[in-house]
Amino acid sequence: MTCLITQALYKGYHLIVMSKFDIEKWCAHVQNYRCSFSYIVPPVVLLLGKHPVVDKYDLSSLRMMNSGAAPLTQELVEAVYSRIKVGIKQGYGLSETSPTTHSQRWEDWREAMGSVGRLMPNMQAKYMTMPEDGSEPKEVGEGEVGELYLKGPNVFLGYHENPEATKGCLSEDGWFQTGDVGYQDAKGNFYITDRVKELIKYKGFQVPPAELEGYLVDNDAIDDVAVIGLESEAHGSEVPMACVVRSAKSKSSGTSEKDEAARIIKWLDSKVASHKRLRGGVHFVDEIPKNPSGKILRRILKQKFKGAAEAPKAKL
Repeated sequence: MTCLITQALYKGYHLIVMSKFDIEKWCAHVQNYRCSFSYIVPPVVLLLGKHPVVDKYDLSSLRMMNSGAAPLTQELVEAVYSRIKVGIKQGYGLSETSPTTHSQRWEDWREAMGSVGRLMPNMQAKYMTMPEDGSEPKEVGEGEVGELYLKGPNVFLGYHENPEATKGCLSEDGWFQTGDVGYQDAKGNFYITDRVKELIKYKGFQVPPAELEGYLVDNDAIDDVAVIGLESEAHGSEVPMACVVRSAKSKSSGTSEKDEAARIIKWLDSKVASHKRLRGGVHFVDEIPKNPSGKILRRILKQKFKGAAEAPKAKL
């Protein structure tokens, strides 16, 4: 669902709510109603950066867009801005925090691309280590990656009739363990890079899928992508594998799937550390499964490709 806001605040709000998203209808609404602001999700950002229909419409009335629901990388923000010259800011929150905890100011969107902004008033936040040996988590320093903990008057009191679930994420002194991974920069901007449960564990290293996806969507051969972790007997651990929706440009090039997969792997190798390489390969799919808010349904892909980490390619 996408909500578009037109006209200035002093004239009142006019809202357009789409019950089901369609990129061409969205563009038509922006053009026809001269919309100035839109709430979007990362899959919409991806379409705005790559879909050919966008060039058919006048989107110049847009002043800013706000993205939420899933991590949004700097690469996607830059791709959209270079194409339609509209900035994208972010926010962050959860149902358990009523919901917003962070918001990026309009004037900061370009200075801190990929950030969810700064902490809202009357709240506290910290990033903590994610030990796997049962030891107590410790707070990490500026720029270091950890799990986000939040505390404030808007944090919930617990899950209804589920004390075990409450105990698992809410401390006695009110710190809520979000399950989201990220870091804070020197200027107080917060970044969310992935979910703790989605981190790929490769030989003691933690690989965030969203980070790799941020790089991969910048490749001309890729229209959409999801990175998952699959168990590999050959490596003795999980390995990152990319499920790729191949672009029309790539398909029309005459390059085989095998050769294109090899090119993508080599291309990414030059951009990431060794432990983040696509050792599980590249598998071409028709579409990336997502929920209505745009979050990738990785469990579906994991089930589909279970045991396929060593396979050269597959088709969803």
